[in-house]
Amino acid sequence: MYVSAIESSLARLMEMPGITGAALVDAVTGLTYCVVGDVLEVGDGVETAELTAVISGQSDRAGGDSELESVIVTSARRYHVVQTVRRAGDPVLLVAALDRDRTNLALAMRRLTEHAEGVLA
Repeated sequence: MYVSAIESSLARLMEMPGITGAALVDAVTGLTYCVVGDVLEVGDGVETAELTAVISGQSDRAGGDSELESVIVTSARRYHVVQTVRRAGDPVLLVAALDRDRTNLALAMRRLTEHAEGVLA
């Protein structure tokens, strides 16, 4: 992975209404490959990878028969979205922080899903 290509790809996300930060994180190790925008709002890569693994594990135990696609955490002011990006080898996580007052969550999820498909291309 070329960091400049990843950074360029994530920078395009910053054009989306309401997005305040984005990162690409290794889903297994939590290594953060790149962050754009507000680093504090995106969060820690290791914690994000661990949380995603716990949610995925709980989903499997509850009878979920497919891989985790995304996690959305909402608060009074923010949406925190974690989108799984499939690739050969370990998956990566596209993490986005969104201002709730300036974001249409359904549209944002659609755009993040589309972007996740091409972020490593």
